[in-house]
Amino acid sequence: MKLFLKGAKCFSDKCPIEKRNFAPGQHGRDRKAKIVGYGLQLREKQKARRIYFTLEGQFRAYYEKAARTPGVTGELLLQQLERRLDNVTFRLGYATSRRQARQIVRHGHVEVNGRKVNIPSFQVNVGDEIKIRPNSEKLGVIEGAKEFASHQPAPSWLSTEPNSLSGKVLSLPKREDINLPVNEQLIVELYSK
Repeated sequence: MKLFLKGAKCFSDKCPIEKRNFAPGQHGRDRKAKIVGYGLQLREKQKARRIYFTLEGQFRAYYEKAARTPGVTGELLLQQLERRLDNVTFRLGYATSRRQARQIVRHGHVEVNGRKVNIPSFQVNVGDEIKIRPNSEKLGVIEGAKEFASHQPAPSWLSTEPNSLSGKVLSLPKREDINLPVNEQLIVELYSK
């Protein structure tokens, strides 16, 4: 399944998943394994982990925090993952992929409320202002991402100022704002065993 982890590569016809949509090896085309039960739940969890680039321990901690909070556990889990600083940086259009956004945050090019933050898992809150630092605005990576993001609107829970490379968290993300191919109910079922 396409998870769009490598930026612009999988938007073209050269995407390996488009060219060769079967398992590797001599018998890859012949055999199609049917996945049921635990395997399906595990695949959904791994898909979410790889989309957001979290480690197993981090992901488990996100789940446990969501389970303790009153509300729908699956939606709260996705809400926490969406509020990570590297994901918000990607959603605001400062990077072409989540991996690139993670590197931009890690290298100290992002400010939250006027303070430099270099932790990709930092949780942003409602009212926080995310901005690219002034001396980092002319980086080629950020310039390219700005052009790439001009074709895609920001989610409704974020507001963005493309000219000043700053954005603000207007509200917490809802499930309908998160358009990812993840079935969070299967993740909850896996962890609640």
